[in-house]
Amino acid sequence: MRVPMPNSRILLCLALTIMPLPAFPAAESTPAARFDSVLQKQLQTLAEGFDGDAGFFVRHLRDGREVAWRADERFPTASLVKVAILAKVGAEIDAGRLKWDDELTYDPARINYEAGDDLLAKFRPGEKLPLDHVVALMLSFSDNNASLWLQDLAGGGSAINEWLAEKGFKETRVNSRTVGREADRTKLGWGQTTPREMAELMVRLTRGELTSAATGDRAHRMLERSFYDAEALSAIPATVQVASKQGSVDRSRSEVMLVHAPGGDYVFCLITKNQRDERYQSDNAGHVLLREASKIVWDHFGK
Repeated sequence: MRVPMPNSRILLCLALTIMPLPAFPAAESTPAARFDSVLQKQLQTLAEGFDGDAGFFVRHLRDGREVAWRADERFPTASLVKVAILAKVGAEIDAGRLKWDDELTYDPARINYEAGDDLLAKFRPGEKLPLDHVVALMLSFSDNNASLWLQDLAGGGSAINEWLAEKGFKETRVNSRTVGREADRTKLGWGQTTPREMAELMVRLTRGELTSAATGDRAHRMLERSFYDAEALSAIPATVQVASKQGSVDRSRSEVMLVHAPGGDYVFCLITKNQRDERYQSDNAGHVLLREASKIVWDHFGK
């Protein structure tokens, strides 16, 4: 995400030492989908009035009510790709090839990426930090240096894509630094997905359906600590547990959330592309759309 990052390791330490809430248990079964015409009309009106292209997918996990608009169309992931990287890191941990407490040595030459706003870029070469700290940087602060490092540790883009295909994800792919996907990267950036697949990835990962239950639970806890809470997350009361990830590049804004609401858990994913508004300001049209759509869904499902 190209958003100014806090230039302080104090914030990092705070993020890493917060005591997490316990993860909610996985649902015993997935109910059949039921179309929600009221919510569809509200969200579709917003999406159709957007100056650019917008797609969304929302599902109430307890009773199956759902809505979708351009939900199976390819969109850029921006930083939502980090949910896929996290999932593959979890699979590597389950396989015994990585451990959460592995001590890693920071080597900027290996990452080969410059990002002045990234916290990891401010570390000195040779500094030590455990794997779970790097994951926390990727998720909480959307640190691109940390994410590229983890993409490499997870086997690289091709290995992540093969794993995603094995798990049934047909459209969600890593493009950056992935042989054979140069044209896709030019068109869609670091990664690509659909609103429906990104919502499914979030749910299946946090339920432990893509990894072991313990790894899914750990992923769920880490996804609860986003620093970027001013858009879709801002519509959710602070007392409600939410696993989330945000994405932002010049012509796209995106967010995926698993909300553990009093009215029942629901998943929300909205992604834009071809935005005219490229400003990195709070009133960017994509940010406004995310806030308004999330508020509508919360008022409909959450209370």
